[in-house]
Amino acid sequence: MFTSVILAAGMGTRMKSKMPKVLHKVCGKPLSKWVIDASEAAGADKVCAVVGHKAETVKEVLGDVCEFALQAEQKGTGHAVMQAIDVIKNSKGEVVILNGDTPLITAETINKAIEYHKNNGNQATVITAILDDATGYGRIVRDNDGSVLKIVEQKDASKEEKKINEVNSGMYVFDAQSLVYALDKITPNNAQGEYYLTDTLEILLSAGKKIGGYAISDNDEIRGINDRVQLNEAEKIMQKRINEYHMRNGVTMRNPESVYIEDGVEIGNDTEICQNVTIKSGTKIGSDCVIGSGSMLDRAVIHDGVDVLSSVILESEVDEGTHVGPFAYIRPNCHVGKEVKVGDFVELKNSNIDDGTKISHLTYIGDSDVGKRVNFGCGTVTCNYDGKKKYRTTIGDDCFVGCNTNFVSPINVGDGVYIAAGSTITEDIPENSLSIARARQVNKEGWKDKRK
Repeated sequence: MFTSVILAAGMGTRMKSKMPKVLHKVCGKPLSKWVIDASEAAGADKVCAVVGHKAETVKEVLGDVCEFALQAEQKGTGHAVMQAIDVIKNSKGEVVILNGDTPLITAETINKAIEYHKNNGNQATVITAILDDATGYGRIVRDNDGSVLKIVEQKDASKEEKKINEVNSGMYVFDAQSLVYALDKITPNNAQGEYYLTDTLEILLSAGKKIGGYAISDNDEIRGINDRVQLNEAEKIMQKRINEYHMRNGVTMRNPESVYIEDGVEIGNDTEICQNVTIKSGTKIGSDCVIGSGSMLDRAVIHDGVDVLSSVILESEVDEGTHVGPFAYIRPNCHVGKEVKVGDFVELKNSNIDDGTKISHLTYIGDSDVGKRVNFGCGTVTCNYDGKKKYRTTIGDDCFVGCNTNFVSPINVGDGVYIAAGSTITEDIPENSLSIARARQVNKEGWKDKRK
């Protein structure tokens, strides 16, 4: 058990955005939420985010996923941690300090750092990385037994110290009471008048405490996000992680570099994801499905054996064995049953389509309840809106709807009805009827010559 304190108060001016930096998203999830989730996955019994810039907005977006502490003025990293002092004082065991703009940190690394901290009897442990090019980072200076002596910033480093390639990630593990002790003693003794968290290490060393450094194995985990370029780089890394996770769980991806899957997506085994597919958070896809090229699924529930070809499905459910597309558009609040065909250039909205129904092409069905084994001819439209209100269309089982039929809602169509092509239906149709709702054809011979 440990407490996680996440520093998420900064403005992020280099993002050039009205939105707080920590709310910008990687793979559908805010930067700070990735860090919160990693903390919880590592076993944190308490998570506290220190917020500052647009604090209320950050709290509103993150909701009740953690506790919050307010840093009303940004006076350095040490000052930020001070704002969580009440949480730290009541902590049992370790306190892990993380940054709200480092979304690539993993639960595994957090646990390994805590384990290293405990096994080596440290009062503080710096999470470090070894870089080929350490320019710009604070260097980790160790003594002969490997303990950390100090952290030297780039501008203050000597020629020899600049050759050190082990750097400070800005993330730490502390013994809770040692951190309380050190925070009480740090001062803003610098040109910026800020409280630096790194000063706590010098305070603990002066008190005879042991400071260690845990070097992570994947340097990507310390990547902080300062601008949109770095945001994009982090998203590419995270996307690779997500896609590899699904592939290892039995999902085939024909061109994974072109597949964009957000966090929080479930995909069954033996499903195939083709190139240029977007799958957003909250989507669940069953087994033995094919999600074809150019498709986009957002909070969709796709059951086993469904084919989706170059189509969009939003906040709707598609049952087993159904075929969607190409170029279909299923808008929110639809339920499409089993063995249904939703063909090319078909749009559904707020409708229920029962098993075995065929909607092959060029059709709009909105605000409707459609029964089993209905066949829709090309060009069918439900006229569900009168300019003020929307109305429902109900169609029973085993109906045949001819091409270019218009249903002027509200309409109720009984089971077994046949509707002639080109009809405009304005009245209810009893079951097993043939409905013809079109003007009788009149041919006026010689009309063209008379017109001339």
